[in-house]
Amino acid sequence: MDADRLKAIPLFKGLSKNQRERVSTWADEVNLEPGKHLVEQGEFAHEFFVIEEGSAEVIVDGDRVDALGPGDFFGEIALLETERRTASVVATAPLRCIVMHARHFSSMEQSMPEVAEQIRQAIRRRLGNR
Repeated sequence: MDADRLKAIPLFKGLSKNQRERVSTWADEVNLEPGKHLVEQGEFAHEFFVIEEGSAEVIVDGDRVDALGPGDFFGEIALLETERRTASVVATAPLRCIVMHARHFSSMEQSMPEVAEQIRQAIRRRLGNR
């Protein structure tokens, strides 16, 4: 994944170039077609997604509850604690996402605890705004 593209994403914007380069080694990029289910409600959470391009909808118990677009992230509970997914997320347009698995976030916490904490704080701020 290209570290320079992380700068355009609010969650990673405050990181230095060196920090973004290191984070990019733990992140993957995926392209998905409309209708693709990224996460399923009730399944265990193992990864975290940040939308670069496209859109998706959040579905809880069969009802659409939110729309997501560039800069939005989901699956953050996978980074904070082991828990089942609280919602499903389905692509509504061609989607490009950055994906970080929980085990990679753990690796980042060990080698770059200050960066992991910055990301955790951003996630907590977002969760507090809901």
